[in-house]
Amino acid sequence: MSLLTNMERIESLFNAPNTKKKWHSAFLVIYCSRALASHFTLNNKTKQRKVNPSPSFTVIDLNPQQPFTIDQTTLTTIVKEKDHATLKKHGGIEGIAKSLETDTEHGIKGDEHAEDMSRRRHIFGSNTYPKPRSKSFVHFVLEAFKDVTILILLCCAALSLGFGIKQHGLKEGWYDGGSIFLAVFIVISLSSISNFRQNRQFDKLSQLSNDIQIDVVRLGRRQQVSIYDIVVGDVVCLKIGDQVPADGLFVDGHSLRIDESSMTGESDHVEVGKVHNPFLFSGTKVVDGYAKMMVTSVGMKTTWGQMMSSISRDVNEETPLQARLNKLTSSIGKVGLAVAFLVLVVLLIRYFTGNTKDENGVKEFNGSKTKFSDIMNSVVGVVADAVTIVVVAIPEGLPLAVTLTLAYSMKKMMADQAMVRKLSACETMGSATTICTDKTGTLTLNEMRVTKFWMGLEPVLENAYSSVAPFVLQLIQEGVALNTTGSVHKSKSESGSGSDFEFSGSPTEKAILSWAVLQLDMEMDELTKGCSIIQVETFNSKKKRSGVLLRRKSDNTVNVHWKGAAEMVLKMCSKYYDASGILKDLDSEIMRKFENIIQGMAASSLRCIAFAQTEVSDSEIEVEDGEEKAMVKENGLTLLGLVGIKDPCRPGVKAAVESCQNAGVNVKMITGDNVFTARAIATECGI
Repeated sequence: MSLLTNMERIESLFNAPNTKKKWHSAFLVIYCSRALASHFTLNNKTKQRKVNPSPSFTVIDLNPQQPFTIDQTTLTTIVKEKDHATLKKHGGIEGIAKSLETDTEHGIKGDEHAEDMSRRRHIFGSNTYPKPRSKSFVHFVLEAFKDVTILILLCCAALSLGFGIKQHGLKEGWYDGGSIFLAVFIVISLSSISNFRQNRQFDKLSQLSNDIQIDVVRLGRRQQVSIYDIVVGDVVCLKIGDQVPADGLFVDGHSLRIDESSMTGESDHVEVGKVHNPFLFSGTKVVDGYAKMMVTSVGMKTTWGQMMSSISRDVNEETPLQARLNKLTSSIGKVGLAVAFLVLVVLLIRYFTGNTKDENGVKEFNGSKTKFSDIMNSVVGVVADAVTIVVVAIPEGLPLAVTLTLAYSMKKMMADQAMVRKLSACETMGSATTICTDKTGTLTLNEMRVTKFWMGLEPVLENAYSSVAPFVLQLIQEGVALNTTGSVHKSKSESGSGSDFEFSGSPTEKAILSWAVLQLDMEMDELTKGCSIIQVETFNSKKKRSGVLLRRKSDNTVNVHWKGAAEMVLKMCSKYYDASGILKDLDSEIMRKFENIIQGMAASSLRCIAFAQTEVSDSEIEVEDGEEKAMVKENGLTLLGLVGIKDPCRPGVKAAVESCQNAGVNVKMITGDNVFTARAIATECGI
């Protein structure tokens, strides 16, 4: 019933004669209330039928991942295609850094903000690659069957078993063939089980060996993190010898040259800079210079990612013992087959010519009178004799003896905590006659510390630095702070009083930085802010020195600082400062005295480092595109001082070298150090 009809009836009630009874009023109120309630109830039911059913639950995202203003596809395209136009469109390197919510100088927020790290991994992925599947036990069983000796023994065993059963019946005919099969089974089982177990252990070790520590800057602090923990937006520090851990963009640095042969196959090194070529690829190596890079792609999103996932490190190369055994087995097999074939032909000829007789003296073959079955039995007997010759010729016990011997060797090496992946590796190492070893970090502890300091021709004691001319110490501090690939991070100590210092960089850099900060009271931040770098000559193993050309902001003068192997830097100097700060000429006689000092420190197992400096006139500085450029001066320098760095020998090295020598193995030390330092360390290690 519609609302209009109801209202008409209500109106008729109002127009009814006045009966003056209260029940009329009550009826009117009740009827009107019911009519209105009925109307709205019907409308609500109609609306409910038209509304789609809603779910019975609500999803609430407690950790929403806010997207960045640049996507992964764009980042990958910029680096992979070396797309300068797209890079410029996004505001250059600084614009990309802003889009990735990072800072080119201070890096990302880091581990102290776990939600930021989690967000970056969620959006851009982690720096990991899918690993190839581990080899199953069946793989090693099949590998064992590929051995030439095993294959020959299996053939001989099958023939021996077949002819043995044919001649002597199943009860006694299986002995020869069955014993060979048993020996082969034992060999395959031992080698397969051993190799399978060692492979699983090496898979675990490979995870540790691939876990490279990378220098990154997070919240302004330089620290080392696992290569797997690098995320997009990280600022990574690179130096000579480092592998680029991810795709990225050059942020800051000097003289950076990259070996991209792993990517392009080209042997020429590529120069990387902020203007012309700021693109860095994962998997390439730094061959010169140093730099900071901002990560734009990690893991499978990098150019190297797809290639890394398919790399196999398995090398199927024969060991010397395997090669000799295969050659011996092959030779024996050929001789045995030749003899067996000759015996087979002779016996068949004698049989068919009637020259063979049975136990009763009757000819075994008598032309057409001989039954076919008798002929077949005789031929089978002749072939069995030939197979017997082959079986006897092949030493079926040789593989078993070798396997047992190598398994025993592996067990002994395991007891000495020496991991062996394959049994054959024991034999290969047993054939070694010479071991070439690195010095730093292998024979020594790689824990360097400055123990000697020379100003001019006089040594300076640790507690007597105040006697050195202050301006000379200032020059040394300037050379240490500006001419380094390391860094110093200053933080408050846990006790709240004073400050703690964290030094990063190579062991040599850390030793020099700690000496300058703790002994010379160097303020690295003030020195770096007070100078602007014009040009850098980075250290490499050929030059053995590094230099920097800088302009002081205080007096606008240009200075050159060199640091490196003392014998190399000394050749570049024509003057020197003594402890009093007096400038003196460096003639041939004084040069020989300095050379004797250097040799004396080297003979004491010290790595000798020299510092030199000189001022450069503004006329030697060229300006191109608003930037100052000049070569770092390499002659006419002033020697500031010498330091000797001690790296103690590792405990147990001398005993290990002696054990190798007693076993007839020569130990050779390879190093780029001064020959006198190398000789002193070698003598200390017993080489």
